Amino acid sequence: MSTSRKTTPEAVDPGSPSADTYYQSAVNSFCSKVKLSDDNNDDGEDGVEREAEDDVTAVSETCSQVSEESGSSCWSYGVDGGGGTNRPHRSSDPRWDAIQAVRSRGSLVGLSDFRLIKRLGGGDIGTVYLAELNGGGGGVFAMKVMDKVALAGRKKLLRAQTEREILQSLDHPFLPTLYTHFETERFSCLVMEYCPGGDLHHLRQRQPGKHFSEQAVRFYVAEVLLALEYLHMLGIIYRDLKPENVLVREDGHIMLSDFDLSLRCAVSPTLVKSANARIGSSKNTGYCVQPSCIEPTCAIQTPCIQPSCFGPRFLSIKSQKNRKAKEVGNQVIPLPELIAEPTSARSMSFVGTHEYLAPEINKGDGHGSAVDWWTFGIFLYELLFGKTPFKGSGNRATLFNVVGEPLKFPDSPSVSFAARDLIRGLLVKEPQNRLAYRRGVTEVKQHPFFQSVNWALIRCASPPQVPKPYENDLHSGNGLSVAPPVGKVVEGVDVKPVGNYLEIEFF
Repeated sequence: MSTSRKTTPEAVDPGSPSADTYYQSAVNSFCSKVKLSDDNNDDGEDGVEREAEDDVTAVSETCSQVSEESGSSCWSYGVDGGGGTNRPHRSSDPRWDAIQAVRSRGSLVGLSDFRLIKRLGGGDIGTVYLAELNGGGGGVFAMKVMDKVALAGRKKLLRAQTEREILQSLDHPFLPTLYTHFETERFSCLVMEYCPGGDLHHLRQRQPGKHFSEQAVRFYVAEVLLALEYLHMLGIIYRDLKPENVLVREDGHIMLSDFDLSLRCAVSPTLVKSANARIGSSKNTGYCVQPSCIEPTCAIQTPCIQPSCFGPRFLSIKSQKNRKAKEVGNQVIPLPELIAEPTSARSMSFVGTHEYLAPEINKGDGHGSAVDWWTFGIFLYELLFGKTPFKGSGNRATLFNVVGEPLKFPDSPSVSFAARDLIRGLLVKEPQNRLAYRRGVTEVKQHPFFQSVNWALIRCASPPQVPKPYENDLHSGNGLSVAPPVGKVVEGVDVKPVGNYLEIEFF
């Protein structure tokens, strides 16, 4: 058990590819498994065909309970031990070149190749340092150093392994990039991007009234929403969303961090078409079912989503020729939705931060991906109002309020009806009635609160605040030229003294 809400200041700098590169990388990982179904079936599942719940439960629980002594994992990405090749959305990042230059000398990247400049912060399983490659010229990194002996004594080696494996799989502009990872006899190290803007918890404290404007909140939560969408597409339930884990990169955009509490599970992606899609000829259905949209290797050759898929709606050629203009609207065929929500996953773990714990976790009923939508609602509430909605006089009171007290809004600051309505939909205590439970992120993205958001060009939006350059950090001290002394700097538990939250974990 550790006190306060931890922060791990590592993040990823944006790249310069097209807006859909990160989405395509996720689609490519499972497009061979996509099913197409109708939303007017009789099973009450909105047309989503899922794997048997028992099978999914077995997978998720096995992933959660692998013994540390086994040293194995039920998940493997096949990424090389050095962190893999550079990701598509980071292909022009000079840090990849700097890491590759070290490898080209015929040796593996190790702790001796870095100069630890200063301590940035820490969390429950490790400490993060600002680091640069010896000789400079390769930019700065955030290096997370974990004491394997300390973690083994606390039975948390699996958490460190889970985080590393998840980081190896990610390729998204709002999620960390793992440049390399390595181990010494005592330490396990993850090398990621340094995030000079800090986290949203500290940034919120510096705002007037200790809360963000609604416009700023919309910017931050929209980017977090896309990060959660990508994670769920990969079968990753985050479970630890809070302002401390949302970092601000050097360009003002966000980066979601800390994945040691995440749950990995099976996901069955599904294309769902509405009943209206049956209008017109069966030979001209209006939705894209090209073979290249289904083949798992399509992202390498051609885009997995064809250009015709990007239009919000479209007509058959026959309809365009034969129907009058006034009748066109009646022949519109909606685009099928891609649903990749791991709704069948179940875990009995009791993990999270008191004020962010979902009711189903508190009650011990088991939980799935719906916990991320609950925490997303708490996160949205805190950014808007400067506090969480169910905070009590103590931890027990907080947990009671989460389960038994209704949602209330303060009189000030004033926020829009759309914002309140979105929060109400997310903070439904019964997970099966919660917004996004069935159709996933699509339900949230279509809410009026996000009406002004251009999702395709979100990386081009101007951030509310851009942090100052961090060049001075490189010379802010003499640095740490060697690995931290055993038992003095890296203890495995290193918590920042901020806030009055408890982070709890009972497996």
